[in-house]
Amino acid sequence: MNLLKHINKDLPASVVVFFVAVPLCLGIALASGAPLFAGIIAGIVGGMVVGFASDSPLGVSGPAAGLAVIVLTSISTLNGSFPAFLTAVFLAGIFQFILGLSKAGFIAYFFPSSVIKGMLTGIGLLIILKQFPHALGWDKDAFGDTEFFQADGQNTFSEIVSAINFITPGAVLIGIVSLVILVLWDKVLSTKSKIFNIINGPLVVVGVGILFFNLYKSEILDFRLNSNQVVAVPVPDSFSSFLSQFTFPDFSVLSNFEVWKIAVVIAIVASLETLLCVEATDNLDPDKRITPTNRELKAQGLGNVVSGLIGGLPITQVIVRSTANISFGAKTKLSAILHGLFLLISALTIAGVLNMIPLASLAAILLMVGYKLAKPSLFKEMYKLGWEQFVPFAITVVAILATDLLKGITAGLLMGVFYTLRNSYRNSYYLKEIGKTESGQEVHHIELAQEVTFFNKASLMQLLDRIPANSKVIIDGSKSKSIAYEVLELIKNYEINAQTKNIVVSKLNIPAF
Repeated sequence: MNLLKHINKDLPASVVVFFVAVPLCLGIALASGAPLFAGIIAGIVGGMVVGFASDSPLGVSGPAAGLAVIVLTSISTLNGSFPAFLTAVFLAGIFQFILGLSKAGFIAYFFPSSVIKGMLTGIGLLIILKQFPHALGWDKDAFGDTEFFQADGQNTFSEIVSAINFITPGAVLIGIVSLVILVLWDKVLSTKSKIFNIINGPLVVVGVGILFFNLYKSEILDFRLNSNQVVAVPVPDSFSSFLSQFTFPDFSVLSNFEVWKIAVVIAIVASLETLLCVEATDNLDPDKRITPTNRELKAQGLGNVVSGLIGGLPITQVIVRSTANISFGAKTKLSAILHGLFLLISALTIAGVLNMIPLASLAAILLMVGYKLAKPSLFKEMYKLGWEQFVPFAITVVAILATDLLKGITAGLLMGVFYTLRNSYRNSYYLKEIGKTESGQEVHHIELAQEVTFFNKASLMQLLDRIPANSKVIIDGSKSKSIAYEVLELIKNYEINAQTKNIVVSKLNIPAF
């Protein structure tokens, strides 16, 4: 693949993803109880290492918000030793690579589209709810918080109320101006001239945010931003101080069973999050390309090996960054690679400039991303598809908002399984009434489904019980590829019992046992 073929699209998108990734990397590191620079390292590795190794055209990898709680508790379990935790990340990467070699990526295809759409919508709503306080200037919690109930006893809605009570006029002004720019760029300006497609709205928003920051600082405008209302990247004063921010794993803990247990948990959760994100990202891809999931697992494994070796957090493919990447025009994986390169360069050279970006500007960008994921028209579309699609979709959305990403997906998947089993229960047979015999017996022809499992036993039993006495029943397995032992046993017992009701049972292509 010629990575430079769509650089006119990939380069602007990569800059947007870079600006979205910076605060998320820092916020996830903060929420994980890890050094802030560990989040930046994970972002760099996710972009450059995973980006090169992966064949996902639009997926972007980095530190995973869904793993923040696991990271926090794991570091605590290891007596607060971050180097010991890095050993677990390194091992988790090896396990993921083995999963890829074992072709375990097929798991992604077992998730219904209703659950995938519910996941995207839930994340979109979560982004909106979580970024709204930042747009108002309330930045007490880590940027990019992803759980409804928080460790400090607050929840999403109480934080919004707090934000309203502690509005920062300077942040609100930046947030409003940023949203106006984004809407105008998306709905009006991008249709007027090609220049507005080359220069993306989010880039302008970041530039305007930096301008406002300096206008506030120089007191040209009579507003203020607190230190926790702007990006906070560690600023190295030399190359040696930059290198000193890297941490290396402590391999002396390999004999500790807890390290191996943590590694297995990280490998499983990170793999599931990645596979779900791959499915969702492919679903959003305008060209509908399909990512090789086994290669993606190997790429993620390689990324976690490298991240663990140099002091980074665990990595997965991340839906927020991937969605921003798609929303702002990326065409190939060059965008993900460049965003990682920009993270590296910025950490080395322009950390001071990045620290001028107001979080309100970034919140506005993410609010637009959230809206595009959770458009009201999608709810109407899913409702029109019927309860079988709408209920798993809605359950996934609500559960993600109320708990977290994995629990929400699990709830939606269970509801999807329920509808699948219900359909299997209802569609285990087809009953044809074909008149009467010469002797006047009613004839009932029961045509069994292609797959008849033990789950179908109850419905078939109810049907056979309804067959009236003095009739004939034909049980036809001609179209069945598999009939469960329990069902065969039921048919055999019914054949015996039917004699008491003067029912003649005829079997077609029913295996003996």
